[in-house]
Amino acid sequence: MTNSIDDIAQESDVIMLVGSNPEEAHPVFGMQIRAAVERGAKLIVVDPRDIGLTARADIHLKLKPGTNVAFANGVVHVLIKEGFADEAFVEERTEGFEQLAEMVKEYTPERVAAICNIDPRDLVAAARMYGNADKASIVYCLGVTEHSSGTDGVMSLSNIAMVSGKLGRPGCGVNPVRGQNNVQGACDMGAAPADFPGYQKLANPEAMAKFERAWGVRLSHEPGLMATECFPAILDGKIKGMFIFGEDPVRTDPDTRHVIHALESLEFLVIDELFMTETAKFADVVLPGRSYAEKEGTFTNTERRVQRVRKAVEIDGDTMLDTDIFTEIMNRMGYAQPHMSAAEIMDEIAALTTPPYGGVSHARLDGDEVAGCGLQWPCPSADHPGTPILHVGEFSRGAGAYSLAGYREPTEPTDEDYPFIMMTGRILYHYNACAMTGRAEGLNEVAGSSFIEMNERDAAELGIADGDRVKVASRRGEIETTAHVSEKTSPGETWMPFHFQDGNSNWLTIAALDTISKTPEYKVCAVRIERV
Repeated sequence: MTNSIDDIAQESDVIMLVGSNPEEAHPVFGMQIRAAVERGAKLIVVDPRDIGLTARADIHLKLKPGTNVAFANGVVHVLIKEGFADEAFVEERTEGFEQLAEMVKEYTPERVAAICNIDPRDLVAAARMYGNADKASIVYCLGVTEHSSGTDGVMSLSNIAMVSGKLGRPGCGVNPVRGQNNVQGACDMGAAPADFPGYQKLANPEAMAKFERAWGVRLSHEPGLMATECFPAILDGKIKGMFIFGEDPVRTDPDTRHVIHALESLEFLVIDELFMTETAKFADVVLPGRSYAEKEGTFTNTERRVQRVRKAVEIDGDTMLDTDIFTEIMNRMGYAQPHMSAAEIMDEIAALTTPPYGGVSHARLDGDEVAGCGLQWPCPSADHPGTPILHVGEFSRGAGAYSLAGYREPTEPTDEDYPFIMMTGRILYHYNACAMTGRAEGLNEVAGSSFIEMNERDAAELGIADGDRVKVASRRGEIETTAHVSEKTSPGETWMPFHFQDGNSNWLTIAALDTISKTPEYKVCAVRIERV
């Protein structure tokens, strides 16, 4: 996230919300966006569904799922054609503008409208609204990233901000809304196969030498696999054992049948978990971990804000801190790792990941200076106040580079046998895999079972009424669920949550992956529907 949540809510004249439903998936932020609209900010919603914020939007582009790149290229086309490009910013801070301008020439409003199934006048109006604003922010979420072209989608949104000079300033920027509370922190700590903590690359000899010195061991110079690449690798015989920590891929990963087949093919599966999840049922060993309320540490949230987490409860039972579990395994596998407190671990992080975390410590986070508000990285030294806005004055690579990605179709097209597009997502009442919220009786009373949203016209043609039981099938499997009939989705499009095991959409989704991030294409899956 280039800017801060408060900055977007308080400073933006225009908020372009793309593939994000914060009122349900990030309700605190959703409330702040509503407040921004009430103070006078204009809102552009770019989403295939009628989400709650659509009613407050000045423009709603109800685009066809999987067409984000075409949409973004169309906006850039209009910005350049109508003189909204910030010539000074483009000249001084970016490179490759001429190639971008040439690439987007073919993304006329009429062509983009045909691809996205929108009115070309709405595309032009949205581009003008964004271009005319002094301060305009782009906010996006999984509706952009969970496609086989997800990385291209993110970079194409960045083109919009760079062309118009809306980066490195208050109320502007390109701002992903993270799906869980410490996703940003996990990435920061090297939870990617080609990264050390602080986004230092395995391929960088200096970074490799630094970590080998610090940890006193020779490290592998070969990057590992992305999480979604592991399941095919199991079936290919390349992975024999797996350690899964706090994830439930049987519930959350695409093509559930494929995931289960892979887990059953392992020689040894270890789970570190709080509950007997769907994935834990396949484990040879379940190690009982602890929840956030039972341990000390930090979370780094969506706006790069490092905040203290403090132990609140003591639970009876034979559980261990996750860090102690890791340490014990390291020692038993032959690496002499001393047990360290959370504060000591943070000190090591600071020592090895300067500048991002160099000035972060538990002592500082607990002190009067930042108590309660945390520190936003980069925070390179103990006297640095943190960085609310990224890219002020310059980009980390020097000149900003434009993406030249063109639109490409989603992996799985619809046809006569599977005529509907299915998207997936979250609802307000449940959190991800329901490992915790599914145990809350009150939440289950409000929303306790699976459903599929479908358009009124489609439902009428199939003889389906609101509340009917339906069978939904894809090329990978079939489930039964309940029809929710409305105008929230466009004709030919449907939407399902993945929380509920009585009809989990991931039995149907396709394990097509983005070529760079390896994120699955959860948002476009071809299905057929029939009344039970």
